[in-house]
Amino acid sequence: MIFARDKSQMCNNLLQYAHVYAWGREHGRKVISMRFSYKYQYFHICHTSLTGFGWYMFAKYMAALKLLPTASFKHSDCDREALERKMLRHKHIVVSGWNVRFYDLFLKYRKEICELFTLDEQYTAPVKARMDEARRSLHALRLVEMTREGEGMSSALALGVHIRRGDYAQWQNGQYYFDDAVYAAHINRFAELHPDQTIHVFLSTNDPSVSAEAYQQACPKVMIHHFKGSAPEDLFMLSECDYLIGPPSTFSLVAAMYRDIPLYRMDVADEQQMMPESFRLFDYWFRRIL
Repeated sequence: MIFARDKSQMCNNLLQYAHVYAWGREHGRKVISMRFSYKYQYFHICHTSLTGFGWYMFAKYMAALKLLPTASFKHSDCDREALERKMLRHKHIVVSGWNVRFYDLFLKYRKEICELFTLDEQYTAPVKARMDEARRSLHALRLVEMTREGEGMSSALALGVHIRRGDYAQWQNGQYYFDDAVYAAHINRFAELHPDQTIHVFLSTNDPSVSAEAYQQACPKVMIHHFKGSAPEDLFMLSECDYLIGPPSTFSLVAAMYRDIPLYRMDVADEQQMMPESFRLFDYWFRRIL
């Protein structure tokens, strides 16, 4: 039995566990998530037989009493080969740390990982209904306008924009803490790249001051939607979009994982850096997490 342990934010924990799960799957080992045994109870994995508070307490105290060995991937310069040998030697072990990486195995078992982290219907159903309603209302409006003008109906795109604030004011010295003007410029740049399509923009943010009205005024060529959802609701909302934009973050990365959504990572504030080829898929970005 392998117990995956890490203390971090939701999507960091998800990716860390997924790497360990993939390794365990390849080697015929069961892997229990200590974190999802008691926290972030939004996913299918939280309702499986090997995920529960009892398993968390068991592994926690067995490790504290040194009755379970630990392979710690805490540091970026850790000896991964030595740690993997340790994992192979011990039938029961705790694997901890953010820097555990088994990229190829992750991709091999990605479908299973996505199934484990399917969000519960109580979070997905309301969001899906609101997204469908937003699309239908704009479709009807555009159809009336274009009928009057004698034009054909354009296709629609859903763009998810992850506006990350909060701790990003300090993380990496605030390098990726962008203001509303920067995000609005990126939305307008995306509209420039898709001039013949109707664009719905779905905002996800941890900043309560973000205003849909202000973004709509700054981005008149698109339709802005801001549901002010919870973390699991916003994760699902982003995962239902056609394209994603956001600063380096595992939140938007995981959203892209489910359906392989093209993601543009805002490494710089200059929106002109955004080109069609700048949107890359999950298997590119997850090897380049900052």
